[in-house]
Amino acid sequence: MELLKINTAGSVDDGKSTLIGRFLYDNNALTIEQEELVRKKTKEKGLEDLDFSVITDGLIAEREQGITIDVAHIYFSSAVRKFIIADSPGHIEYTRNMVTGASNSDLSIILIDARKGLLEQTHRHYFISRLLRLQSVVFCINKMDLVDYSEDVYLKIASDIDKMIRQLEPLEQEIAIIPISSLKGDNVVHFSKQMDWYKGETLSTVLHGFNKKEEDTRPFRMDVQQVYHVQNENFVDYRAYAGRISSGSVKVGETLTILPSGKASEVVEVRKFTNTLDEAHTGDSIQVRLKDDIDISRGMLFVKETQEHLFAKELKARLVWLDEKAANTSAKYHIQTGSRTGVCKIQEIEYLIQPENPLEHVASHELKLNDIALVQLKLANPMYLDAFATNKANGAFILIDAQTNNTVAVGFVQ
Repeated sequence: MELLKINTAGSVDDGKSTLIGRFLYDNNALTIEQEELVRKKTKEKGLEDLDFSVITDGLIAEREQGITIDVAHIYFSSAVRKFIIADSPGHIEYTRNMVTGASNSDLSIILIDARKGLLEQTHRHYFISRLLRLQSVVFCINKMDLVDYSEDVYLKIASDIDKMIRQLEPLEQEIAIIPISSLKGDNVVHFSKQMDWYKGETLSTVLHGFNKKEEDTRPFRMDVQQVYHVQNENFVDYRAYAGRISSGSVKVGETLTILPSGKASEVVEVRKFTNTLDEAHTGDSIQVRLKDDIDISRGMLFVKETQEHLFAKELKARLVWLDEKAANTSAKYHIQTGSRTGVCKIQEIEYLIQPENPLEHVASHELKLNDIALVQLKLANPMYLDAFATNKANGAFILIDAQTNNTVAVGFVQ
């Protein structure tokens, strides 16, 4: 079964955790123990409708406040598909958690309270979904039961969403806008009898019908994670290079170049576990054997063709600042992508980006927690990165504080 990785986001009390619980319940994906927990907590709170939020709001602090603080990951399967759902927090001060939750997702679900419409966090969450170039964004206008399932309310919010999207540069991204009630179950898995004016798909139909785009057409990139040198009865002088293909594909007989040395050699074997393959694709963890003995170690990168931009020592990137300590433009930071590491400094902060108004550029000399900015980075050595827009798998990186070892930022190469 194909895996779909989903991120949920929204402002506080928009009902993300309830939606996830309802989605699991109506798909018969809850365990007996979880169903008993839902009924128990519902009874304790004296509620009429089942309180599904307890499924994901696992931290004690969250349950006491009724909000989601950390990113909770839920793993489950329906009859035809596997899902991983990242339930991100709604408070604006936890934007960094939303970036974490969405960074490995294929699709984002953004919840909007039908009574409130679009809020600052809505703009911020959608901007992050664009920043991460997620293939699909589903806007769920939740709590329709509290506005009498009004079509006018739905159309007004849908119009506002359309305006928000149109003000930004065009992006190949699938958009769906669904009126739902996660508490009552309307249009989550089953069609709503209360909203017969809505002729679109349910959330479940959208998620089950999602088709992931192929990555094999992008340039071949594979970080070397480990070098195997084996001597035994079955393998005589066996040397292979293990890693995960982040983009593209490789075949036996093709020539690969290793960076930074620039040396090239023919692929004589591709192995996955105990099987030998003629060809391997994006996402495969493999071992590659080469015709020639080349000095290769962890942290190097296999490519098929060298391109000038890979050797850049100055990068323009969008940074999301994740640390409570502000950025220091005079300090050196470790930069990491895949198994590659290096040293860099923030040479210039060109401007801050306001997600609620991305066209407005705000001048600033500092980066604080949750800030998003366009910056210039100076690298000590090339990191062999692609533009994020053309190759997501090799266009993102993290910055690490050299003193505290904290991950302070995530960046996307322009």
